[in-house]
Amino acid sequence: MSTPVLGLILAGGRARRMGGGDKPLLDLGGRTLLARAAERLAAQCGAGLALSANGDPARFVGFPGPVLPDTLPGQPGPLAGILAGLEHAASLGVAAIVSVSGDAPFLPEDLVARLVAVRPEAGIALAASGERRHYTIALWPAALRDDLRLYLESGERRVGGFIARHPAEAASWSVAPVDPFLNINTPEDLAAAEAMLALSAPPPV
Repeated sequence: MSTPVLGLILAGGRARRMGGGDKPLLDLGGRTLLARAAERLAAQCGAGLALSANGDPARFVGFPGPVLPDTLPGQPGPLAGILAGLEHAASLGVAAIVSVSGDAPFLPEDLVARLVAVRPEAGIALAASGERRHYTIALWPAALRDDLRLYLESGERRVGGFIARHPAEAASWSVAPVDPFLNINTPEDLAAAEAMLALSAPPPV
């Protein structure tokens, strides 16, 4: 069952450790990382999907939603993408977004429901796995957009710093057998993800 939030996929990273380019467009098992993240998230978000990315949107042809450039200059990082998503959600009358990384192909199917369940009133809910909190995989109320814009315009960039300004709770997932928030940062990560896919694939008929 989907929840009336907007799903925002963050695709603004420059993939330096992967040799540059758009990391979400890397192939994993015959499909892009972006396609895998979008499929996992779309079924959970009743208000649809949007993609946070700067530059020519044509390179994401086929994505099932708008491509949102930063609304602040200078590419100030993932919070600028989240701000664009919050402003877009508000323009649609949608009360909240759930942001995820575009290089995370194994997102849990209960991500949105569990974030909604733990979010404090007027606050933020973020995902965690093992001992790690994932600041960019979180539920954000659209009502925070003005404060976020002021935070960024003041020169701040830290996602954790902004979260600390507001009530926040975390929902935690197990890392066994696979961390659902594994993100692909290096060629070795991509090879490990390929191995995980092979292990989970059904046997040939």
